[in-house]
Amino acid sequence: MKAVGYRSPLPIDDPASLTDIDLPRPEPTGRDILVRVEAVSVNPVDTKVRVRAQPEPGQWKVLGWDAAGTVEAVGPEATLFAPGDAVFYAGAIGRAGTNAELHLVDERIVGGKPASLGFAEAAALPLTAITAWETLFDRLDIRKPVPGAASALLIIGGAGGVGSIATQLARRLTDVTVITTASRPETAEWSRSLGAHHVVDHSKPLSAEIERLGIGQPAFVFSTTNTDQHVAEIANLIAPQGRFALIDDPASLDVSPFKLKSVSTHWEFMFTRSMFGTADIAEQGALLDEVSRLVDAGTLKTTLAETFGTISAENLRRAHALIESGRAKGKVVLAGWAPTGGR
Repeated sequence: MKAVGYRSPLPIDDPASLTDIDLPRPEPTGRDILVRVEAVSVNPVDTKVRVRAQPEPGQWKVLGWDAAGTVEAVGPEATLFAPGDAVFYAGAIGRAGTNAELHLVDERIVGGKPASLGFAEAAALPLTAITAWETLFDRLDIRKPVPGAASALLIIGGAGGVGSIATQLARRLTDVTVITTASRPETAEWSRSLGAHHVVDHSKPLSAEIERLGIGQPAFVFSTTNTDQHVAEIANLIAPQGRFALIDDPASLDVSPFKLKSVSTHWEFMFTRSMFGTADIAEQGALLDEVSRLVDAGTLKTTLAETFGTISAENLRRAHALIESGRAKGKVVLAGWAPTGGR
């Protein structure tokens, strides 16, 4: 089967950083299903793993977590899906990735693809939807008010993949006022189009930007990027007893400024359930089924912003480069397979 992988961590401008390869067909066992991958999207985690993870000598590392496709075969203990079912999912970080024609995944973290979306549009959603949902409703619990605080959520990095779906979830499923950050006109407009009530500029002091809105101190802050650059401002602007969550990987994070306000801090990592095989691992499949239902009902929409052609090393290198530039908005998707090296 066709796949894209690497044998050594390299800068993305090196052609060997991602290579078109051929791998044996995998076979499902246990609760795994085998999915024929029709589309994938690229996330920051793809780029982080690419520069950090060294495959075993002589082996290929295949990246990719978001995917949408069709079930090809099921393991002997699988009961949730059958061959021919259209699915979407975000995979598990400790397993081979979705940048392959055929991919094995535990059925419990898989959802039925939204019927109203094509494979490319669906592939944009799983990883970010899970991350945003778990952050908003499991970690921050934004449906539970903070006494005396403004019923408002600040999303730092509102135009990114996670910010784009988090904005929709908070706006469509709660009464919380949604404030996002952006620093360019095109990303600010993107964020407004997804439902943000207010957009502020994260290149300026955030506490002053929030104060300018005149709505009071927000109960909730969700930081998706550059958290270490904003901690002091978050401590100033968040309400006493507010709740703060982050998903990025700052080299260090001093949350001592949160002590005086008793701000709770939550670190979200959507791979936790699959990595540790938690007792509630099937919640991710159920979550994706609910996202699918909300999409088909017209409540949520895809966050696909750009399609970079077919799934190939060349196109994946382009997508990684865009992610690493920090200038992406929404999600970048690749769909279908072409001859090796083709677009």
